[in-house]
Formats: sequence, C-alpha cells, structure tokens
Amino acid sequence: MSIKAKLAELGLTLPEAALPVAAYVPAVRTGNLVFTAGQLPLVDGKIPFVGKVGSDVTPEQAKDMAQVCALNALAAISLVADIDQIERIVRVGGFVNGIPGFVAIPAVINGASELLIKLFGEVNGKHACTAIGVAELPLNAPVEVEMVVQLKS
Repeated sequence: MSIKAKLAELGLTLPEAALPVAAYVPAVRTGNLVFTAGQLPLVDGKIPFVGKVGSDVTPEQAKDMAQVCALNALAAISLVADIDQIERIVRVGGFVNGIPGFVAIPAVINGASELLIKLFGEVNGKHACTAIGVAELPLNAPVEVEMVVQLKS
C-alpha cells in the first residue's frame, strides 16, 4: 500500500511542502539518503497553536503538532524523492519550545515517531531520535521536527 493510501486510511493527507523562510532548501538528497530542514507545524500556512508547551500549549496539542511536523517533513521529502521509495526512517530530531522545567519532551516528539511507525511499520518506521527542549523556535512554534530517511536502492 502506498504511503498516501496509508495516510488516507488514517484520515490524513500529505500537505504541500512549506516554502523556506530563510536561505535553505526544505530537503536535500545525497545518494540514497534524504535530510529535511526543520519543519514547523504549519497547517495551511499557519501554526494552529503557538507559544510555550506547558503554558500556552498543552503537551497533547504539542504532540499533535509534532505529527503535523512529520507530515510536513514527508512533504519536504516529496520535493526530492518519491515518498513511496522511502525504505526506512533513519532519524528524527525534535525540538520543543517548553516552559522552564518542562521535561516531557520525548512524549511530545512521539507524535512524529508514532505516525512514522504507523506508516512505515515497526522495523522500517522505528528510528533513532533526539528530543531537545529549547528556549524559542521560529514563529513561536511549540515544536519543530527534522528527519533523515533512507531510500530504496
């Protein structure tokens, strides 16, 4: 089953890739690897919830936004490769704009990780992950996600 079909089965669609807000590209392919730039939780050009996780944004809302970031990362990948050619999710890097003392950062980034496992399976969807708390993110986003994927040979 194609990734777009799996997304539809989950009630999701692949969005259009967001345009860069600075001097970079959304994704770079080198050999059979694709690296994405950090993806914000943009939905139709807007971030549904902005601010700090733990005060302005609930952890549950932030987890949902991490899933949106993962969808946006897949959209970025689609600019340089067919997403049905993704063999494995190699790495997810997540950044959470939390209040001081907010430490449930991995639980927020699991929004991205859990979606990728649903789409690519336990073997090819599970990945290395870094989840980092930060003081601020662009556009006051609560979360940002980047990915590295391996394409089929």
